Amino acid sequence: MPVYCITGTNRGLGLEFVRQLAQSGDNTILATTRSLESDLGDLHAVASASTHILECDTGDLKSIHAFAKEARKVLGPDTRIDFLLNSAGVNLASWQSSLTLGPDDLAAQISVNVLGPAKTVEFLLEAGLLSESVRILNMSSGLGSLQRSLAAPRKCAGYSISKAALNMLTVHQSGDLRAKLPHVVVIALDPGWVKTRMGGDGAVLEPHESISGILKVLGGLKDEDNGKFLHHSGEEIPW
Repeated sequence: MPVYCITGTNRGLGLEFVRQLAQSGDNTILATTRSLESDLGDLHAVASASTHILECDTGDLKSIHAFAKEARKVLGPDTRIDFLLNSAGVNLASWQSSLTLGPDDLAAQISVNVLGPAKTVEFLLEAGLLSESVRILNMSSGLGSLQRSLAAPRKCAGYSISKAALNMLTVHQSGDLRAKLPHVVVIALDPGWVKTRMGGDGAVLEPHESISGILKVLGGLKDEDNGKFLHHSGEEIPW
């Protein structure tokens, strides 16, 4: 019975991950949300009997640490996470360019989009919750590709910068974790332009299309894929 841990599941892509994975009773799911006091009706509606809804604000280090401790209690002493999907993210002040960046907006995006996945991995590793062959997905974006961003139009400067930083985090994690977990595979992944609240107007993909593709990619990952930047179709993306 594989164990999936997914951050940011109250809406958007995180919610769709839970919806698809919960269709199999073989999957144990740790579904996190920033606050258990939020409206979680949609999440409860798709959750299975083996879905555990836990609080984890990925912009708050104390919350991430508390989540790791709670996850240990939920899974027990011998169960490990097989798939860690760092799906939580924010896109703030998308109208800002590199010439008008708001310091607080950029800092908030770095906190959630970069430090959040970094500390989630760190604290789960410290708690002994990651399997030796865990697959870790850091949800990136095509906007985080430096090569693609050379082509105009450029947009969402702060978000793009945070996703480029997440890509570098992925590269570092892919090496650092291999020294501790011999068969770990860490990837950054672009889900495509998806019709979610974050995706906004003009998005072309339905959530179920993106997530079904991502789950297929996850299921087919090999040791040599460690440290890659992939599209939801499985195609490799230039950094």
